[in-house]
Amino acid sequence: MSSYPLTVGDHVVQVNESGDPANPAVLFLHGSGPGATGLSNWEQVITDLAGSFRCIAPDMVGFGDSSHPEKPPQGMAAFNELRVDALLGLIDALGLEQVHVVGNSMGGQLAVLMALAAPERIGKLLLMGSGGAPTTTVSPGLAHLREFYNDPTADSLRSLLTEFVCDLEPLSGTIGTVVDDRMTYIVREDVTRSHRASFNPAAPRRVFTPEELAGIAHPTLVLHGREDRIIPLEASFYFAENIPNANLFVIANCGHWTQIEHRDTFETLLERFIAGVL
Repeated sequence: MSSYPLTVGDHVVQVNESGDPANPAVLFLHGSGPGATGLSNWEQVITDLAGSFRCIAPDMVGFGDSSHPEKPPQGMAAFNELRVDALLGLIDALGLEQVHVVGNSMGGQLAVLMALAAPERIGKLLLMGSGGAPTTTVSPGLAHLREFYNDPTADSLRSLLTEFVCDLEPLSGTIGTVVDDRMTYIVREDVTRSHRASFNPAAPRRVFTPEELAGIAHPTLVLHGREDRIIPLEASFYFAENIPNANLFVIANCGHWTQIEHRDTFETLLERFIAGVL
């Protein structure tokens, strides 16, 4: 695996990459949790799948070691437009005509935005616990995530991470390391600025309409953990009902982090989906 900064327009994108460049390219997009990076969401997956794909897991602009604008767009909708521009520029900078896109939570929302903005650049979509659906309530877990910087402490982060998973046992041996790794980013001023801008409560929310989703012709696999306490299962029903070529797969005994809680299942589904046998 290699990690390196790449200048993309006005931004620097931290790229984490594995696999043979001749393999099918898959872009892995992380979520918006405090301290999130490409590796925090995807390190094990892109290590495991390096033999099958060219795996690219960047830090989004406004996260980790990618650029943090001095005057960031206010609200997730506006900030995500900037992120989509950077991601499309990243594809250009890597010399890729087309990529498959896998998105978790905010990353799923970015994947849909990419498919709407530049459909010819996208192969297949995998949306996992994706944001952008008109859900009826805000879960306590999502509210905690949005308001994290009201109490940006290791104890608060540890509490939040327990809401991301159905069962903490698989993480019990590593939760301390996960907290420590994320806190190194959380305490940075630029990361704080980007998080507060993304979750500005006064900014409008971006919700995909049925008409927008109906225009997405890409083969799409929608995944959701049945016990997800961050994004409700109804969100994935919405995507599956409105994207014409979408299939829905619900994983039992699983929270918001399918790729961590049920990594083997996730990787098998992704490989079969990209291969066209699912």
